[in-house]
Amino acid sequence: MHNSRLLLSRVGFFSKPGPLPWYAANAPDLSQSFLGRAHKGNFTNGIIEKHPSRQSHQKKQRHFRSLDDSWQERLADVVTPLWRLSYEEQLKVKFEAQKTILQRLESYLQFLHRVHGTVASPHSEGLHCHLHPIIPSYYEVFLRQSSVEPCLLFHEGGHWRELTVRTNSQGHTMAIITFHPQELSQEELHVQKVTLKDFFTKGPGAVCELTSLYFQESTMTRCSHQQSPYQLLFGEPHIFEDLLGLKIRISPDAFFQINTAGAELLYQTIGELSGVNSSTILLDICCGTGVIGLSLAQRASEVLGIELVEQAVQDARWTAAFNGVTNCEFHAGRAEKILPQLLKSQKDEKLTVAVVNPARAGLHYQVVQAIRNCRAIHTLIFVSCKPHGESTRNFIELCCPPNSAKKLLGEPFVLREAVPVDLFPHTPHCELVLLFTR
Repeated sequence: MHNSRLLLSRVGFFSKPGPLPWYAANAPDLSQSFLGRAHKGNFTNGIIEKHPSRQSHQKKQRHFRSLDDSWQERLADVVTPLWRLSYEEQLKVKFEAQKTILQRLESYLQFLHRVHGTVASPHSEGLHCHLHPIIPSYYEVFLRQSSVEPCLLFHEGGHWRELTVRTNSQGHTMAIITFHPQELSQEELHVQKVTLKDFFTKGPGAVCELTSLYFQESTMTRCSHQQSPYQLLFGEPHIFEDLLGLKIRISPDAFFQINTAGAELLYQTIGELSGVNSSTILLDICCGTGVIGLSLAQRASEVLGIELVEQAVQDARWTAAFNGVTNCEFHAGRAEKILPQLLKSQKDEKLTVAVVNPARAGLHYQVVQAIRNCRAIHTLIFVSCKPHGESTRNFIELCCPPNSAKKLLGEPFVLREAVPVDLFPHTPHCELVLLFTR
């Protein structure tokens, strides 16, 4: 668990004995093609088809895995599906995947501009934007599994839902356990919490040397601290991490990248592409604990951050105060509500660089509208861990010709550069940093 922060992001830790229930699940869907032709299949297999020497071997492997592999190997196939490839091969798979995504995006944008009779880059082979070599990671995740009775499906009963572990480079560990109360009384819940605390402080779990243990009662797949408060059973209320010269405070409800060294490379890449200087305002949308804005605050005239999770905003404000950063302002709430008003208060002549790092669902369409229609924003950095998903719609709306029906009236952005950064070894996932300008 060395040098990590958010180690496990809600992966359904607890399982019943026997074959893993999710092993037989259908493979994840590929993105829809940009011309509306739906195509479903396995992401990794689609890329591996370009490597015929491994294709037949892997088909044979998949046929026998359910019978011959150990439960550890089957778990690894689900959680880290690229683990059977060398790391160099993993990077090739991810790079080709990002290249394919960008080629499809540019092809569709070419089509849109031809239909509308607007000027676009001349058609040619290859990518128009510059795709950089992938930046490798130095991080590897190790999973731990508990034999506690699970709640896999709410209607089937059970209580233990998920275990999330956050660690830092100092070796501190925060564990967050989600529990479905079902029909238990408060007295019965209290017994479960005491038993859990004793297990990690006096029992076999003490070997984990947890810095803090949180407990959350939840009847939903996922809920925030406001919806169901995190209860601190023992230890420190926060975990801290050192990153790019800053001491960062992290609450149990706040998002934070799982890979410290990889995250530093990611944020340095964002800083280099953004071109932020003393004459610009940095607008950090979906800012989480504010690390991107705080790390670039010395270069910018002002940093404005927006984040939905209240605990994350509190962390960002604490981090700014602790590190003596005085030109940052963080707002809690939905970006689609806050951003339009925030932009109205800014003068158009003040150059603004926007950075967006949304969840896999991408940006709300009102956020895209506000960015597209703000004349002051000439540079946009879009960070996506799933560029072949819902974020694709965001890219198209940012770059398509003006569309009055969709209220996309501002000058379209142009995709200039793309840098893939590998924060997730042994998985097909990758962070893609996209530079748009206009």
